[in-house]
Order: sequence, then structure tokens, then C-alpha cells
Amino acid sequence: MSPADEPLTPFERNARGVLAESVQHIDARTRSRLNQARHAALAAAASPRRSFLSRFTMMPAAGAAAAAVLVAVTLWHHQPAGDTTGAEAQHLAVEDMDLLADGDALDLVEQGDGSFYEWAAAQSDANGQSDG
Repeated sequence: MSPADEPLTPFERNARGVLAESVQHIDARTRSRLNQARHAALAAAASPRRSFLSRFTMMPAAGAAAAAVLVAVTLWHHQPAGDTTGAEAQHLAVEDMDLLADGDALDLVEQGDGSFYEWAAAQSDANGQSDG
């Protein structure tokens, strides 16, 4: 059973009566404007809609933006090859602790053979800079 076939309730009958009475009291200018708006709405509804493919006109720009974001995220998370990994850094830290704990090595540094250590540090810095 469709809604048009169902009997009206007292509220619906009263609402229709009030609406019909209010339409009778509208001036000609307002009726004309309402009629023009109705015809404009019907014309807009009858006009052909945009095709399905026209919705994808922004796809190339969206794809380029997504690719740029992907490249930025990839480069941001990429660690340069010259840096040490976590395991290598931990191993180097352990070696440094061993050197500090070795009393004989500290005696050599304190006895004045610092020029050798400065030269060795400069060599390792020069080698590290040329690789990276």
C-alpha cells in the first residue's frame, strides 16, 4: 500500500486545510517568484548531470601530491649510509668503555704521547669525511 493510498489523519487534513488557505492569501508578486523558482528547480533537475568521468579531473594532481608525500616520507625515514646503525653504535660505545677502563692506556695518554693520538684522530676524521 503506497502512502498516497492511505487515509489521512486528522492532523494531516488540518495541515492541508491551513496550507490551502494560506496559498489563497499570497499576493501575485510572491506567487510569481515562487513559480519562477519552481521552474528553475525543474530545469536544473532536467539538465544532464556531469558524467562519471568528469569527477576524475583532479586525479592527476592528487596522484602527484600523493607521490610527493610518499617521497618526502621515504626520504625523511631514510638513514644516510655514513651513519652507524644501532648495533654498531652500541659496539663502539662498549669499545670506548673498555678503553676508559684500561688503566695502562690512560697512563700512556697522561705521559705525553698526545701528538700520536691527535694524529690518529685527524686520520680517522679525514677518512670518515672522504667516505661520506
